[in-house]
Amino acid sequence: MSDSSGRPIAVFDLDNTLAGTAHRQHHLEVRPRDWEAFFAAAPQDPPLAEGVALAVESARACEVVYLTGRPERFRRDTREWLAAHGLPEGRLFMRRDADRRPARSTKLEILRRLARDREIRFLVDDDELVCDAAEQAGFTVVRARWAVSSDALREAQEREGRT
Repeated sequence: MSDSSGRPIAVFDLDNTLAGTAHRQHHLEVRPRDWEAFFAAAPQDPPLAEGVALAVESARACEVVYLTGRPERFRRDTREWLAAHGLPEGRLFMRRDADRRPARSTKLEILRRLARDREIRFLVDDDELVCDAAEQAGFTVVRARWAVSSDALREAQEREGRT
């Protein structure tokens, strides 16, 4: 599914960038956090209009690539959600099921790998730490601030390496 045209790449996060997670964040506010339930509820996520519009618009000039901290075992659900909501086809990079590194580490690693061969036009992400790390590495960032986040989700992204 790689775009061989040499067009620049626009990279999009999923949770709270393209998909609204507010309806499932309660699974992260309990101890222990219920990660299986949190990710299992993702197919019911509503699309976030701002993020979807940006992805569709970006596909005119760029190859759209999806970069998420969701575990690999949820690939089918994620692909089906993207298609159901009219998002452009694109490569999907997901976290290995046992990988618990912070999102800023895993995502930056993939961005750097993608940048070896092609221009990264921008990264769109809601995680401020991912955005900061990407900017410090020289990438252009669009901060997705159009979704409702939670303290539990922010902690999960950074400390638990889960999204």
